[in-house]
Amino acid sequence: MDKMDKIVILTGAGISAESGLGTFRDKGGIWTRYAVEDVATPEGYARNPALVHEFYNARRVQAAAAAPNAAHHALAELERAHAAQVVLVTQNVDDLHHRAGSRKVLQMHGALRGALCHLCGHRWPAPPEMTPETPCPACARPAARPDVVWFGEYPHYLDEIAAHLAEATVFAAIGTSGQVYPAAAYVEEARSAGAETVEMSLEPTAVSHLFDRCLTGPATRTVPSWVAALLA
Repeated sequence: MDKMDKIVILTGAGISAESGLGTFRDKGGIWTRYAVEDVATPEGYARNPALVHEFYNARRVQAAAAAPNAAHHALAELERAHAAQVVLVTQNVDDLHHRAGSRKVLQMHGALRGALCHLCGHRWPAPPEMTPETPCPACARPAARPDVVWFGEYPHYLDEIAAHLAEATVFAAIGTSGQVYPAAAYVEEARSAGAETVEMSLEPTAVSHLFDRCLTGPATRTVPSWVAALLA
């Protein structure tokens, strides 16, 4: 690879699972205690904002207690040590990539550590706990919500991500099921641009056949091994 090469990496919940943050499909995890339509949609928030805040307060505490694992650290090392530009796109709302040291992180689904005023659009760092009465620092109205993208809402950075995919020489998908759009289409966009594609997941997914290579196993094993090969 040379300085003009670009490595675009998509990460999903699977990369944070070994840090103790359960995935959407985990049995017994935090998602099993709440209905998705109640806590992850604008309509659910309109019906019962207190329940939504309860859910995200718990997720915020859980994420703050977690630590980046070997996969997060390996990607941060790739960004520091490789000559290519490394762009990290994540579907995750935790901050483990940041805490591992990654600098170019596009959180397409927002961030647990952020708060958003649903009336004036102001954003600010979220306190550990929010309620329906939490005021917006800009307009002073009690309109705070988590700054995350819910089902039915438009993900962030889509144009920027599309531009990176069009320039990618390597595309990697790590810990994602490949079933949630628009991210599910990224492998095909990268392939169309001529990128080498690799999937790293605990087990084969419904889209594994779209990748040039598939590495199965825990992310803490597959990701450091892949990064080491790139840096060799």
